[in-house]
Amino acid sequence: MMIKIDVKGDVVDNDTGQFFDYFGMQCVSPQMVKDSLDKAQGDEVELDIASYGGDVFAASEIYSMINQYPGTVTGVIQGMAASAATIIAEACDHLIISPAGQMMIHKASTAGAGNSDDFTHTAGVLSTTDRTIAGIYQTRTGKSEDEVLKLMKQETYLTAKDAVDQGFADEIMKKNEKVPQVVNSLHDIPSKSAVKKFMNLIKNQKSTPSEYKKSESDALFDEKLAIFKGESNGNII
Repeated sequence: MMIKIDVKGDVVDNDTGQFFDYFGMQCVSPQMVKDSLDKAQGDEVELDIASYGGDVFAASEIYSMINQYPGTVTGVIQGMAASAATIIAEACDHLIISPAGQMMIHKASTAGAGNSDDFTHTAGVLSTTDRTIAGIYQTRTGKSEDEVLKLMKQETYLTAKDAVDQGFADEIMKKNEKVPQVVNSLHDIPSKSAVKKFMNLIKNQKSTPSEYKKSESDALFDEKLAIFKGESNGNII
């Protein structure tokens, strides 16, 4: 039996994962992965990866869980695996990338406030984090620390071929394997602003998403549909 685990949406800590889950927003957290690995009980696991990354420390925790898992873990990069999501991907025993997939690696970043001593300390923390992440990439690729840090500094985007050639992934998904749908101009998807309006509409409801889906009024349904069609009057912020 194979257990599939989605690594999609933002990579977040456990508390933030509960927040995202409440509003029906896709994410992956250490607790979510732990629950799935516990359920797998040593059976083969497949990670389906399509994420722009997120919290590097949450990703590191997930990386450790996957490394310690007794069964085989196969990663499948279905779209973009960026930033912290690449840390999770590199923990897999075997990593496959779709021909339409990409990987992106970069240096860690943060926001902060304080005096010059605070910022000097923060710079040191970021430097240590960069070297820790570089170590993960080194283990996979066999590259030197300097080589990896240079790629991270340049915010490097890797095609499927680049990822395999440079050792970040093991193979490109074969043609007869499941390939994610690629949407081009023939099919419209909701804009980021439409999704934001929709999520704000959800948050303004008194009931949870699962509850209001069962009892929403026709007017509310029409309002949501208008948002996704781009026909909303923009009153929802």
